Amino acid sequence: MTLGPMGWTAESAKAEAYGNKPNVLFIAIDDLNDWSGCLGGHPDVKTPNIDRLVGRGVNFTNAHCQAPLCNASRASLLTGIRPSTSGVYINPQPWRKSPVLKDAVTLPQHFMEHGYRVMGSGKIFHGAYPDPPSWHEYWPSKTNNRPGDPMPPNRPINGIPNTRHFDWGPVDVEDEEMGDWKVADWTCGKLSQEHDRPFFLACGIFRPHLPWYVPQKYFDMYPLDAVTLPNINDDDLEDVPKLGRRMARQRDHRNVTKYDEWRAAVQGYLASITFCDACVGKVLDALDNSKHADNTIIVLWSDHGWHLGEKLHWRKFALWEEATHNMMSFVAPGVTQPDGRCNEATELLDIYPTLVDLCDLEPCDELEGMSLRSLLENPKANRERPAVTTHRRGNHSVRDERWRYIRYKDGTEELYDHKKDELEWTNLADKKEYTNVKRSLAQWLPEKNAPSIPRDR
Repeated sequence: MTLGPMGWTAESAKAEAYGNKPNVLFIAIDDLNDWSGCLGGHPDVKTPNIDRLVGRGVNFTNAHCQAPLCNASRASLLTGIRPSTSGVYINPQPWRKSPVLKDAVTLPQHFMEHGYRVMGSGKIFHGAYPDPPSWHEYWPSKTNNRPGDPMPPNRPINGIPNTRHFDWGPVDVEDEEMGDWKVADWTCGKLSQEHDRPFFLACGIFRPHLPWYVPQKYFDMYPLDAVTLPNINDDDLEDVPKLGRRMARQRDHRNVTKYDEWRAAVQGYLASITFCDACVGKVLDALDNSKHADNTIIVLWSDHGWHLGEKLHWRKFALWEEATHNMMSFVAPGVTQPDGRCNEATELLDIYPTLVDLCDLEPCDELEGMSLRSLLENPKANRERPAVTTHRRGNHSVRDERWRYIRYKDGTEELYDHKKDELEWTNLADKKEYTNVKRSLAQWLPEKNAPSIPRDR
């Protein structure tokens, strides 16, 4: 880097110019659906730390991902570009090989360009494609985004054969031995330090991603015989089009029920969420005890939702509510007020332009999301634009405050009225009286469905 006339580097000069900008604490959680106290998705869940963080700002209760799987969701959020524009639809696609994204300025790179010190740890980009140029510093490294976890012996614990990492059960270790705890600890260390410029600090928490192996004490918080199972309809797929039924992983549901593991699986997911919550609490305490507490924006998000039997489906990889609905919350000093709740449909795609707006950085014209600042200032304000989720090429869901409309690549459809049917049990798409509703929602379907970029495995 070239030295200036006073011995400053060009980057140092930028840091000087942007020295009064707010910091950003960027907390990502993998595979967390709406099972948190602040979203009320499960009656048993214990998330006191997430709830106290969210209670400091605005909780977007109707936020949705752009893709219901890790790589495509994160690539979209971190570049500000929709899957239907980039051609990045699934996990084994190196997103930098997309003609649209090969030179994209990522969210952390944009902060770099504006004088921020950009650091991170844990899963922010999808693990296979970590994008080293997006960071000044990363732990464990720019190419290895998260430390490993201890594994229990005699896997699979659940006794279901040939399930790979679709497994759950306790590990006999302390919190400090878990990878997420180490990521949180590293993040806490950065928060405790002095910084000579504003920082963008990313903390990626892996749980509740599979396998659900966390210390015993978290399982003990959810006695197995008291765990509440999701409310399902055994005939739920009868009115779903063929392509939708193909997305449902009914084999997983048959195995879970055949081996009588449904309640244990829900216990494992809940335990993993509460372990994740403890990691969030550790980071939040560190921020509160630091010199940066009053000048740090916090954004907390999860990359997509997760099914645990709803629609006879497990995991993500679908366009229904449980797969697309995720957590998104902002705490912005001087902008947000405590206990804000916004029920308008919003998107993870909106995070990039919102942070640019809140930090008063130069805008990026290519971003396809919208700044949420007006909703942060007034959570009751209206937003005309719905949330759009894409799963593989040509399949899309449009979600507004009341409706979910799904159109598959063969033209078949689903329509659900969340005012009357929040579990999405009754597909209204074939009823003539809803033609205008479908037409109104369909105008938001992407006009472009970019060819899927080559996969690397």
